[in-house]
Amino acid sequence: MAGSSELPVTDSSVPPDLERAVHRYLDHLTVERGLAANTLAAYRRDLTRYLEFLTGPTEASEGGSASAPPEISTEHVRAFVRLLHEGSPEHPALSTRSTARVLAAVRGAHAFWVAEGLCPVDVASRVSPPTPPQRLPKAIALDSVEKILSAPDPESPAGLRARAFLELLYATGARISEAVALDVDDLAGLHDSELSFVRLLGKGNKQRMVPVGSYAKKALDQYLVRGRPELSRHGKGTPAVFLNARGGRISRQTAWTMVKDAAELAQLGEDVTPHTLRHSFATHLLEGGADLRVVQELLGHASLATTQIYTKVSVESLREVYATAHPRAQ
Repeated sequence: MAGSSELPVTDSSVPPDLERAVHRYLDHLTVERGLAANTLAAYRRDLTRYLEFLTGPTEASEGGSASAPPEISTEHVRAFVRLLHEGSPEHPALSTRSTARVLAAVRGAHAFWVAEGLCPVDVASRVSPPTPPQRLPKAIALDSVEKILSAPDPESPAGLRARAFLELLYATGARISEAVALDVDDLAGLHDSELSFVRLLGKGNKQRMVPVGSYAKKALDQYLVRGRPELSRHGKGTPAVFLNARGGRISRQTAWTMVKDAAELAQLGEDVTPHTLRHSFATHLLEGGADLRVVQELLGHASLATTQIYTKVSVESLREVYATAHPRAQ
């Protein structure tokens, strides 16, 4: 392991105390923690950049240069994180994930220096990486949903299964795991005289009853009568609603493939996943005037805050309509 902790520092102006401190930390990672060579190489690169920052121009560090671990402040670390995320003439801006990785190396070094008595306070412990941008759920238009739902072949057992599965996803907003896990007994309310519903088992083993519209009910009925019996005779008997070609419960991979195949047959030209149908279910409900708390209950979200992200999708739709329709929007 000789030389494994050597820093690729070409600038001889790096203060010896800082360089020794980083060497000790890298030796610790090498000998005591036994990190892989590629991981150690990444730590070396990240900490070399940190040293360059700490010993660079005063205007870069915003807190003055530092020559030893005790001279490094929390503001040094925060300024370094900002520089990573914003970029500089010497280095392009890093993504949120890459910035977090570099900060992890820096925080690990500071925690080690405190444990070894090289500095009295862990100034990096309170520094957090930039918050990643919140990705809005992807929803597709209703006509695109209808193309997907009508894509499977209604004359084959596999096609009947796919259509029933897709209709169920969009009708209930079920997670793929919830739909795959459905048993026949969970459809006991499918023929309720007042309102059809299914029972879904969500996260934390929490059950919820979700209404099912006439289209999904019809597709499920056709599959249960004409498709499932044909598939089940190849197996040993299972309570699962959706069966594979061997008569057992379908896998998540099979479920994904059904959605992907339907999207390709519909020739949508966009990436569609099982979660796309869940997102579309929620977005279309809100755009249709559904109460946010009702949507929360239907989706099985424990917190209303989780559901509120869908309101941003609807707001974006409103903004687009306003921008194109209002005479003084431009």
